[in-house]
Amino acid sequence: MDTPTSVTNSSSLQISHFILMGLPGIHEWQHWLSLPLALLYFLALGANLLIMITIQHEATLHVPVYHFLGALAVVDMGLATTIMPKILAIFWFDAKAISLPECFAQIYSIHCFICMESGIFLCMAVDRYIAICHPLRYPSIVTDAFVVKATGFMVLRNGLFTIPVPILAAQRHYCSKNEIDHCLCSNLGVTSLACDDITVNKFYQMILAWILIGSDMALVFSSYVLILRSVLRLNLPEAMSKALGTCSSHLILILFFYTGIIVLSVTHLAEKKMPLVPVLLNVLHNVIPPALNPMVYALRMQELRLGFQRLLKLSEDMPTK
Repeated sequence: MDTPTSVTNSSSLQISHFILMGLPGIHEWQHWLSLPLALLYFLALGANLLIMITIQHEATLHVPVYHFLGALAVVDMGLATTIMPKILAIFWFDAKAISLPECFAQIYSIHCFICMESGIFLCMAVDRYIAICHPLRYPSIVTDAFVVKATGFMVLRNGLFTIPVPILAAQRHYCSKNEIDHCLCSNLGVTSLACDDITVNKFYQMILAWILIGSDMALVFSSYVLILRSVLRLNLPEAMSKALGTCSSHLILILFFYTGIIVLSVTHLAEKKMPLVPVLLNVLHNVIPPALNPMVYALRMQELRLGFQRLLKLSEDMPTK
């Protein structure tokens, strides 16, 4: 194997970049997957951009729940853009090389955006909990200032807590193999190539998952349990239906997001027997939610649908004026 190296001292070698091999076991025809992945990526960009423009344009959507939805759209576009251009470059142009700084930057971005998405889902769950369980106090609690503070807290929390992940990965010594059986720079996939001990990397990865994703997931589902309990106490079927309808879209996407993380974690245990499965699921989990989220919200939220219609009608009328 021709492995580019740079001499770091007289007795050891330090690799200069990694090689992303793509999807393990199907290297010969993996380029056929580029079309559906590209379609998902452009759908994610277009749909989330449309949501952001609609929320900005429609004054009726300038309320906290849609501010959180706009933040989710930004995170979704960031997550998809972090990985998809490189994946498509691998499939279309065989551009498999990635420098160490670029790889570590991608590790940071993936962790940061995934944790941010989890944090935004938590903010949306809290918003729905207050709206349904404490409707009279909702206007005084969930204000524009609350949205700014909650979003800012999530940005700082996830931005700071994920910094050690690429720093710890960069501190490892990579001296032999530089081929990664993946389409992207996953933390454990990269550090598994290190020549020294990576126990601290695995430990921090586990702590990060439990502290951020785990706590978010526990709080999100606790919120919906309380919402469900409050709704079941209502004796009016119409009120129950309205209450459940306001949070059904959030719950669908939250279940899909966290189920994907759990399934991905479980499949990593069988990575040696089925290396393709966790890699493919990892890629799909980073591109399907950004494409799926806007469609679910567009179908389930009437105000957003009306905003789409007014925006599209305005764009059609503009050339005639």
